[in-house]
Amino acid sequence: MGKPTGFMEIARRDRSYAPAAERLEHYNEFTIPLTEPEARQQGARCMDCGIPYCHSGCPVNNIIPEWNDMVYQGEWKEALRILHSTNNFPEFTGRICPAPCEASCTLNITEQPVTIKTIEVTIVEKGWAEGWIVPRIAKHRTGKTVAVVGSGPAGMACAQQLARAGHSVVLYEKNARIGGLMRYGIPDFKMEKNLIDRRMAQMRAEGVEFRPNSHIGVSIPIEEIQEKFDAVVLTGGAEHPRDMPVPGRELDGVHFAMEFLTQQNRRLNDEPIGNRPEILATGKHVIVIGGGDTGSDCVGTSNRQGAASVTQLEIMPKPPEHEDKALTWPDWPLKLRTSSSHDEGCERDWAVLTKRIREKDGKIDALELVRVTWQADENGAMNMVEVPDSAYELKADLVLLAMGFVHPVKTGMLENMDVELDGRGNVNADTVDYATSIPGVWSAGDMRRGQSLVVWAIREGRQCARSVDQALMGSTVLPR
Repeated sequence: MGKPTGFMEIARRDRSYAPAAERLEHYNEFTIPLTEPEARQQGARCMDCGIPYCHSGCPVNNIIPEWNDMVYQGEWKEALRILHSTNNFPEFTGRICPAPCEASCTLNITEQPVTIKTIEVTIVEKGWAEGWIVPRIAKHRTGKTVAVVGSGPAGMACAQQLARAGHSVVLYEKNARIGGLMRYGIPDFKMEKNLIDRRMAQMRAEGVEFRPNSHIGVSIPIEEIQEKFDAVVLTGGAEHPRDMPVPGRELDGVHFAMEFLTQQNRRLNDEPIGNRPEILATGKHVIVIGGGDTGSDCVGTSNRQGAASVTQLEIMPKPPEHEDKALTWPDWPLKLRTSSSHDEGCERDWAVLTKRIREKDGKIDALELVRVTWQADENGAMNMVEVPDSAYELKADLVLLAMGFVHPVKTGMLENMDVELDGRGNVNADTVDYATSIPGVWSAGDMRRGQSLVVWAIREGRQCARSVDQALMGSTVLPR
């Protein structure tokens, strides 16, 4: 805990943002961090709650009260040690995790929760600034070889843990650079990519070999990987997007959100965008379909590209402004969430269904929409019902589909392996040993669990590494 009476004396304070007009001029991060004295004061708010529900609210089970106390006491290096004991990449989660730990904070029952996420990123950035974060090189090599396929947060965490256990690890990535959708799908204004590069330097010193431009199952047969390595871990993510099969879907100007976001990140990285048509929001009326974080990222990117207008649509009803904490705590609550991208300029609408994408001269011209309600049937299941006489239209030059991902891409590697899939189309493996139906092959992250959070991917990568080490060596000292 922090100061015994801190939560009664100190108000919550979080990072702030640069003005919207200023930050729209660039793609860099724009958060204004807390000073060290401010962060120590926020750490003092961590109360002696008895049962720290933040531990279970956090997928990597961060030991949050302890590092809050260390920050309050000014013991930053010890805070960093505790933080790294459960999380390989706190600078990633401290930026792009939605912070379920804060929803679970005991103080959140009646007050504002501790600024856990901000304290986390403050700790790790001080660690980098002070030179405390260095490679942890294994004292002994095992002689075992492991291939990790997919370099997102699950793959990076798994590879780092296995290298620290003394194995020779090769991390494969189909794209030109390491990082998966952290590199290509998360806009730079949320997480600059030099953060990935500095972790790569640490991992390279620890013995991880990076092989980008290696599309396993396409340019490199998966059988070749299985023959060369003692263990193979599949961490390729869930990249098959949910589509919207309505009339006009095939028209020019309708794109998946990730195509749009990836192109912009490639431009910023001075990479070619490939053989796909260029997607730009400049001067266009943009409609983003899907109300989640990916949709929000499309809003922020569209505004930076100079869109004429941006509208975000969601098929579900508008959430309440505030949750009923007596009903939801310590679970993640359903409530209205407004991102920094929304604040930069965006119209939002809920309970809207797209019926048709109308064309003009072979390109999209407008969306034909209808309002819906959600009604429970006799079994309690919620069904969507169109509201009579509620049809309307929205002008559209660019439509971005941000409705999530349904499962991993199956063509290529997964089909060639004939690995068993679960009922949702993900690689079938449990969370005890992460082993797939194929001997010597494991899977973790979104490829196994479906679309999820970066923090869940890190957790699964770490746990999978422990299972692989156990299988290869008969015992393991890696943490679960």
